[in-house]
Amino acid sequence: DVQLVESGGGLVQPGGSLRLSCALSGSATTTDSMSWVRQAPGKGPEWVASINSRGTVSQYADSVKDRFTFSRDNAKNTLYLEMDDLKPADTAVYFCAKGWGTSVPGGGPGTQVTVSS
Repeated sequence: DVQLVESGGGLVQPGGSLRLSCALSGSATTTDSMSWVRQAPGKGPEWVASINSRGTVSQYADSVKDRFTFSRDNAKNTLYLEMDDLKPADTAVYFCAKGWGTSVPGGGPGTQVTVSS
């Protein structure tokens, strides 16, 4: 089974930054492409970003491009999402997921990000 545990969320003011982490275990291996997915209140899940297995190629939704950076440390079995210049529209529960381009949360608990003044 894939086991994913997200952390690092919190309350931040507009323009602030957060770094999310996702710990991988089980069949979520370092050979898989991975994604971040978010779900805002009252809305469906939305794909945010993807990264290849080696961490050399990434892709971002237009809404977060140039503000978010997706990276991975395969030695630590951990994914990271650095989020800068946060906006209220970024408020959501963030999930990591196995695969490229998916908008389906990976089954972990997610981590809440709230951007508000």
